[in-house]
Amino acid sequence: MKIIQTKVPVNANELKNFLEEKLSPLFKEQRQADIDFVFTQTPGGVQITQPDLYEDFLFQIDVVTDTELHVTKSEHYTDDVNVLTLENIINNLFMDYPGRNNVIHTAKE
Repeated sequence: MKIIQTKVPVNANELKNFLEEKLSPLFKEQRQADIDFVFTQTPGGVQITQPDLYEDFLFQIDVVTDTELHVTKSEHYTDDVNVLTLENIINNLFMDYPGRNNVIHTAKE
């Protein structure tokens, strides 16, 4: 799990909308694969899935407080090239939302 602490509040719905807009196109560009992801609002944040290829979630992003996010990668697909690509894109997208200057700290647990 990765913990991200921010200076500014993060809204789960805004995060979901941001990921829906950015993630799949970036993935298609990097992997040259026509795979679309499903973004589901959960009570605590956003879940990223691809039910045509994977039985379980790929990533769960929980907004623990308005300035702390927990990003969990499914333990079932840790070495999958699509999931590794997705993880890299997600890490880079956090530099856009909430923004490089708004991320205080990241840690792995």
